[in-house]
Order: sequence, then C-alpha cells, then structure tokens
Amino acid sequence: MTAPRLSLRLDLPNGTRFGPGKAALLSALRETGSIRAAAAHLYMSYPRALKLIEQMNASFADPLVVTQHGGADGGGTHVTPEGLAVLKLYHAICDQAERSSDEAFTQLTTYLRD
Repeated sequence: MTAPRLSLRLDLPNGTRFGPGKAALLSALRETGSIRAAAAHLYMSYPRALKLIEQMNASFADPLVVTQHGGADGGGTHVTPEGLAVLKLYHAICDQAERSSDEAFTQLTTYLRD
C-alpha cells in the first residue's frame, strides 16, 4: 500500500493562494521559456496559464513571471529572481512539512483500507 502524501497550498494574506499548480507552472515556465509550451506540458489551457500568472504577479510585491512580446529579439517568458526565490521557498516549506509528518503518515496508513 502506498502511504498518503502531502500537498500544500499557502493561503496568502491578500486572499490569493499559492500551491502545487502554480509551483508546477513556474517550474515549467523556467524550463520552457514559453507560456504555451509550459501550459501544454502541464495539460493546461493557455488562458488558464495566463490567469495563474496574473494571479501570481498580483500577489507578490514584484512579478514572478515576465513576458516579452515578439520582435527583433523574439518573444519569451521567464521566471524572475523573485519567482525563483518563491518557488525555492515553497519547495522548502513542502519538504519540511513532509519530513515532520512522516511518522503521522505511517500511523495513518494503518487505518486505511487496502
């Protein structure tokens, strides 16, 4: 039997949230440099990805994602240093929470149905 796993969503003071979906989108944006490619990688619609980026950028003091429209240098999207820092901190919070709950998950597993 597989053990339960932890999934964290941070409820931010301004009423928005940051969780696994937005973290995955930031990671995919960092890897692909493209909203369309990141959305496709996550099986997410392009409009949904745009909405999540807008929410993230509105939630933090500095934007987490910036886009550059096409032109002589071409277009693209990149995760800002602030976005990378938020992503790193989110993963650190998740890792710490997971480590601290290992024993409780083991105990909980004994009550689960096979």
